[in-house]
Amino acid sequence: MRLVHDPDGAARSLATEVEYAESMLEQGRGLMFRSSIPDDYALVFPFDRASRQFIHMLFVRFPLDVLWLVDEEVQAVETLQPWRSVGYANADTVIELPGGAASDVSEGDTVRLE
Repeated sequence: MRLVHDPDGAARSLATEVEYAESMLEQGRGLMFRSSIPDDYALVFPFDRASRQFIHMLFVRFPLDVLWLVDEEVQAVETLQPWRSVGYANADTVIELPGGAASDVSEGDTVRLE
């Protein structure tokens, strides 16, 4: 499985190592306590419906790019700093990537899992 950014029909891979955080425990833990993640890694948080989704960086040791999606359309993109950042937006899917991995992703773009 891979995560693809497709802004204008010119698809490019954002991550080839994709992990899902589906249970409440997995979603609560997220990337806390890990020392690093691979450059081509994505953690996907699927939700039943679009609603306000909150991400914190407590106990996360490295910067993350976070995407909030509704029906594969990017609603918000933010780079969160270790230990001190928080972010939130409306989403049915939240994706965490290594810091800088989503530098060319903008609101309104399409991001999908293949």
